[in-house]
Amino acid sequence: MKYSIIIPVYNRPDEVDELLDGLKRQTSKDFEVIIVEDGSKVPCKDVVSKYADVMDIHYLWKENGGPAAARNMGVEACKGEYVLILDSDCVIPENYIAEVEKELAADSCDAFGGPDKANAAFTPLQKAINYTMTSFFTTGGIRGGKKKLDKFYPRSFNMGMKTSVYKALGGFSDMRFGEDIDLSYRVFENGYTCRLFPEAWVWHKRRTDFRKFFRQVVNSGIARINLTKRHPGTLKIVHVLPAVFTLGVVVLLMAGIVWKYALVPLLLYALLICSGATYQEKSLKVGLLAVPAAFVQLGGYGLGFLWAWWQRCVLGKGEFGAFKKNFYK
Repeated sequence: MKYSIIIPVYNRPDEVDELLDGLKRQTSKDFEVIIVEDGSKVPCKDVVSKYADVMDIHYLWKENGGPAAARNMGVEACKGEYVLILDSDCVIPENYIAEVEKELAADSCDAFGGPDKANAAFTPLQKAINYTMTSFFTTGGIRGGKKKLDKFYPRSFNMGMKTSVYKALGGFSDMRFGEDIDLSYRVFENGYTCRLFPEAWVWHKRRTDFRKFFRQVVNSGIARINLTKRHPGTLKIVHVLPAVFTLGVVVLLMAGIVWKYALVPLLLYALLICSGATYQEKSLKVGLLAVPAAFVQLGGYGLGFLWAWWQRCVLGKGEFGAFKKNFYK
């Protein structure tokens, strides 16, 4: 067995069905699938049973403890040489496994990851959020784009690793947020090789409203400071830019009260985001939605970052997160 695909699930049977349908259609078949139900109130066991005759699939259940612990449980039960970590809200193109195999055959490595894209069937808001999460103009391309301000660190929606390396590193830590980057850092810190597989991409569904998206990015900002405390020296300028952006927006809005031209930089940035998203998705509606999505993404992350910086670096408090009870929502 070459690959073990590990998927943590919480109350998402419909999404699991869509993900498994994509895995069923893979052109390369040398893999098993391990579904770990993380204490769901709406389980997906019946969905999983539909695929028992068409793929090597296993269903595990545990008390709710978050996706990191669920992934670790799945890896402990796996038989593959490599583990592939996917989120349940991903949709997989039929050549995904084949692209992973092609990359490993060309240049083997210990760990890897691929980017994500928006599916044509996604809602305009999901496409707009996907643009802001992947654009060079918002994230510096650190989520897998070809243009980057920092090296590529695999994320848990599309991450692969030699099973032996995963176990040697102890798998995902007890971090509630940012646990995937924590694992990626430990890959590099322990001298293992890691690469981006640009063609091993997935369609990744995004949050379905701005409130949920805001919660997600606030946690990301907090996690960045927590990661910096765990891994000194990993904070880069690209990680600080959203906080600078957030403070800059506040200053410009206050200045705009007495001098209207102070708002010009914000309008120009909004035009840049709208133009970029419109061109990429061939939709003005997506472009218009991308503007508030970009401000929510950068502002939420910036607020979380600044809050965590104050709590941890100034007041000296311990590791924390926000919206813990709403992690999966």
